[in-house]
Amino acid sequence: MTETQNAAQYAPEDDGQARLAAWRRLPALFAGVRRAGLNMLYPPICLHCSQAISAPHALCPACWRSLGFITRPCCERLGAPFATDPGAGVVSPAAIADPPPWSRARAAVRYDGVARDLVHAMKFGDRPDIAHLLGRMMATAGAGLLAEADLLTPTPLHRTRLWSRRFNQAAALAAAVSRHGGPPAVPDILRRVRRTAPQVGLTRTARASNLRGAFVVAPGARARIVGKRVLLVDDVMTSGATAAAATRALLKAGAAQVDVLTFALVVRAG
Repeated sequence: MTETQNAAQYAPEDDGQARLAAWRRLPALFAGVRRAGLNMLYPPICLHCSQAISAPHALCPACWRSLGFITRPCCERLGAPFATDPGAGVVSPAAIADPPPWSRARAAVRYDGVARDLVHAMKFGDRPDIAHLLGRMMATAGAGLLAEADLLTPTPLHRTRLWSRRFNQAAALAAAVSRHGGPPAVPDILRRVRRTAPQVGLTRTARASNLRGAFVVAPGARARIVGKRVLLVDDVMTSGATAAAATRALLKAGAAQVDVLTFALVVRAG
């Protein structure tokens, strides 16, 4: 190697390239400065109790510890936790007695205490920002379902309820789950064509009757789900009537498989 070639090998980066690289780093630098400034002006607080914490979109340690996380062993079909481990792939007596139309269901936490407060704040307190944390927890709990799903779709609201609430919490959760490693979230697959009475206080049979025919696949959306594995996303599963009605509409339109992922699950004793 000549002296000229050797010098060229170790020559400093071209000034133009160096300036270009510096310019490209500026947006990330400004974003970091902006975040730091916002944290100084508006210190992050716990999404539940408003105690000061170190990072935004999170809970304080006490609120986090109070969550009833659902982990294995749990029923493969309903997602309900088992008190003891019956072995892999075992389903609960409830799933055997009344098999759901979906294939598998998972939930991140039990629907009580802090979890219930977070859902209520998101839905009725105009707090769509809470979906960021809940979606992250759902992505962890439903990692196995996400790995096999072709797309996510939220349980839709009827247009009158959407107008009064201003946003669909299930759609916000689906978008958050997608951002945390899930497949694409497609919010316009299902439509709620019938305004149903509130489910609160209804028996299991009445819930199912209330939701019969409430969901259809939107015109033009059928081609997007035919032969696909669809993951239905919602905030809470109570009796499963809503998920069942939505699942039947998806399967009728040609989905190959439907699984269900929710943030919380109502766990009944026994």
